[in-house]
Amino acid sequence: MAPLPREDVSALLDSMASTAKHLAKDQPGAREHLLSRAYELITQLETPSECIQRMGWAEPARFAASQIAIDLKIFEKLKEAGGQGLSVSELEKATKADAPLLARTMKHLASMNIVSEKSIDVFASTTLSNAFTEPKFRDGITYCFNVAAPSFHGVPAYLKATAYKQPHDSSDGPFQYAHNTKVPFFMWLGEHPQYLENFNNYMAGYRAGKVSWTHEGFYPVSERLEAGLKKDDDAVLLVDVGGGMGHDLEDLKARFPDLKGRLLLQERPEVIRQIANLSPGFEVTEHDFFTAQPVKGARAYYLHSVLHDWDDASSHRILTHLATAMERGYSKLLINELVVPDKGAAWSVTSMDWVMLALGAVRERTESDWRELLKSAGMKIVKIWTWEQGTESLIEAELA
Repeated sequence: MAPLPREDVSALLDSMASTAKHLAKDQPGAREHLLSRAYELITQLETPSECIQRMGWAEPARFAASQIAIDLKIFEKLKEAGGQGLSVSELEKATKADAPLLARTMKHLASMNIVSEKSIDVFASTTLSNAFTEPKFRDGITYCFNVAAPSFHGVPAYLKATAYKQPHDSSDGPFQYAHNTKVPFFMWLGEHPQYLENFNNYMAGYRAGKVSWTHEGFYPVSERLEAGLKKDDDAVLLVDVGGGMGHDLEDLKARFPDLKGRLLLQERPEVIRQIANLSPGFEVTEHDFFTAQPVKGARAYYLHSVLHDWDDASSHRILTHLATAMERGYSKLLINELVVPDKGAAWSVTSMDWVMLALGAVRERTESDWRELLKSAGMKIVKIWTWEQGTESLIEAELA
């Protein structure tokens, strides 16, 4: 192996030090940029053999150990214990698992910075392990480990079996190959309520820490939405189509508590049954977005991470139903999704594209993809509002 390129490492460290100053000032994008540089630093420093060990051993073992800790409620027990932590023998009494197995599990979690190692065979919680006690993060691990990970593992064999053709059939893709099923991903989730609950909880965790389009400086909500809203009492400001558990509406209402107009959440009945403690001012109705949109002439129709779950033909059907309901010169369509850059895409974008490949035989779209798709449904893009790469953009469209 060639000698370590010390000048490259030094330049990278200087860049990180400069970015850290921006982070201290809470400048937008500084955290993401520093994180990207940190991953680049690891790549610069580790040998090819270490890279393989990390990808093939360390990270899969961290994933498995985390799932074991969740199954045994170890993260909750460490959180309850506080700063002094718990010994392996104490964990053995609490979980009934074998002490040697617990020791191996906890040592790897500590080496991967998920828990802290206080002394020999004594472990304590961290900010990260405490987060893993929350359903939105805990269920993310369970969902990814049991549903997404097997699909990723099945991609190479699936592509080899199909002569490396781009998959297009949502009922015959890597997910079906890995899970031995013939039904599309979301239908399969509906048949497995526990994983559906894991998935829905994780969607809240996936968005945690990310800048929302309602954030000040991202999208001017008052000027672009509330301004021009019809004056009648029944005027609908925004319809969240396929809005999951209502997290986006909660965020919108929290940031703009005096917002005028009705807010509607539309979802499938099995999702609505999971919604608890819905915030005041939200209306919830059952709706299948492959059928005609019942709410006509709303100020805005909103789709968050909906269309990337579907191929172009299915997305065209969804958009056509919305276009039929929209009022020309008044209604807007807001699409909150990733827009893949032509060059220099961040890992958070490219990995999500692979998630879509593995689970739904679909893809994340480029700007030109979005323009063509919307054009096919009789709409045009007014503007694409962006923040920092890796953050979902807000595509604002109207009838053409």
